[in-house]
Amino acid sequence: MIVAPPVAIAVVMLGIGLALSAEDFRRVMVYPKAVVIALGCQLILLPVVCFGLIILFEASPGAAVGMVLLAASPGGPSAAVFSHVFKGNVALNITLTAMNSVVSVVTLPLWVGLALRVFYARQGVDLHPAETLQVLVIVLLPVAIGMLTRWRRPHLADRAARPVKALSIVVMVSLIPIALVLNLDTLKSALAAVSLITLLFSVIGLTAGYWIPRLAKVERPQAIACAMEIGIHNTPLALGIALSPELLGVPEMAMPVGVYAICSMFTSTAFGLLLVRRRPSAPGPAGEPQRRTA
Repeated sequence: MIVAPPVAIAVVMLGIGLALSAEDFRRVMVYPKAVVIALGCQLILLPVVCFGLIILFEASPGAAVGMVLLAASPGGPSAAVFSHVFKGNVALNITLTAMNSVVSVVTLPLWVGLALRVFYARQGVDLHPAETLQVLVIVLLPVAIGMLTRWRRPHLADRAARPVKALSIVVMVSLIPIALVLNLDTLKSALAAVSLITLLFSVIGLTAGYWIPRLAKVERPQAIACAMEIGIHNTPLALGIALSPELLGVPEMAMPVGVYAICSMFTSTAFGLLLVRRRPSAPGPAGEPQRRTA
């Protein structure tokens, strides 16, 4: 089953909207420090790091813009799953996904537009105002519809959430092979470089997402949630924008996103396992103080 990119984006964002409520946004007041730090890392730090990696490894224009598109994309729905498995604060993940999905509607076109001007200036490829508006509609409208359904018809939202989630998985399964197959020739010559950039980007995102909050005295479960939210991006959204003829429509831009989609599952799992190994041990005998870890 192959899903057209705009439809794919709409399905994924509808699934996010069906899972959100006004409470998820009000929860910002419960975790203000964690939310501000995570959003700062997600919206500013990661794109800057991405530009640095692109320059360091001299990525091709298509791969460069694709990486920035990925970096500017919000956290993926699977971040909450990883957070749950590795004892993170899932409620914070849901709040961060809600905030990211809304704010990135503005920041994503800005970062991608900058990348296009820097790396594609001579190729004449750009994200024009009409295309930017399309991104806003395709991303924000399904989220709004999902949230409205959750508010007005919660039982309908509950019934629809599971099939929409399953369809989102189908979307992911469809778009990743498309992104890789369309760039097969490029991948043969650039697989090592693209894999290295995406691997480093994933590891940096997870590491910064955990340690920056921890250094700011954010509690460990919240820091784990931040790490997963910052380290796992909404790849169907990035793939859809890269592949859609109505938006960017440059298959090469989807190449690093497809590689990252596979790579990040392994890096997130490995990072989570490392965190589990570092978890505080149980109290020792005879009231011995509990050993503290990061």
